[in-house]
Amino acid sequence: MSNRILVVDDEKDIRELIAFHLQQNGFTPVTANDGEDALDKVSEKPPDLILLDLMMPKLDGAEVCRTLKRDEHTRRIPIIMLTAKGEEIDRVVGFELGADDYVTKPFSPRELVLRIRAVLKRSSTDTEPAQVLSHNDLRVDLARHRVTVANQPVELTSTEFKLLTTLLQRRGRVQTRDHLLETVWGYEYVGFTRTVDTHIRRLRAKLGSAGDCIETVRGVGYRFVDASAAEE
Repeated sequence: MSNRILVVDDEKDIRELIAFHLQQNGFTPVTANDGEDALDKVSEKPPDLILLDLMMPKLDGAEVCRTLKRDEHTRRIPIIMLTAKGEEIDRVVGFELGADDYVTKPFSPRELVLRIRAVLKRSSTDTEPAQVLSHNDLRVDLARHRVTVANQPVELTSTEFKLLTTLLQRRGRVQTRDHLLETVWGYEYVGFTRTVDTHIRRLRAKLGSAGDCIETVRGVGYRFVDASAAEE
């Protein structure tokens, strides 16, 4: 069954262009012309991924993203932000809200499809082994896509979850920003290594005291501390 992609944009030409290329690449597109329409469509039938325009009337993409990430029934739906803005601060805002990726208009349809496939791949847990990784009070259930700290659940986006498991599985070894971009994001994100920094900051904040286990190696990248580590 093809993945269902919700395309949210107030420009009809953009919606139709994206929908056409999605169909050509085996996806099932559904469109919404504003934020309110998008929330209605998600409520009717949650999609596998959302392409969400940032600047829209009535309810903008930032508020739609914030609303979806607050709801336990929709917070795990991957979101790729679409926007005409290209400043780094705008990318950071999108990631701070929980977006999984960010594409600036005008974009290449081929690149967009590549991004969609990469996000869907890392958000899928169907092929994850039935394994639990642990470190002190931190437990990561790969099969159930569940993270707890001191037995309290921690809600992570699919990207944050992948980033955490990558660091945890390679504990004690320094992971460069470029390597994390390739491993976690699934493609070369040339020039946007700050993306990793933004996600690490969010991840540390959500993990609380357990976030101290993620060390910054200045000028190189990050490392999950190896002391007292154990896998179950």
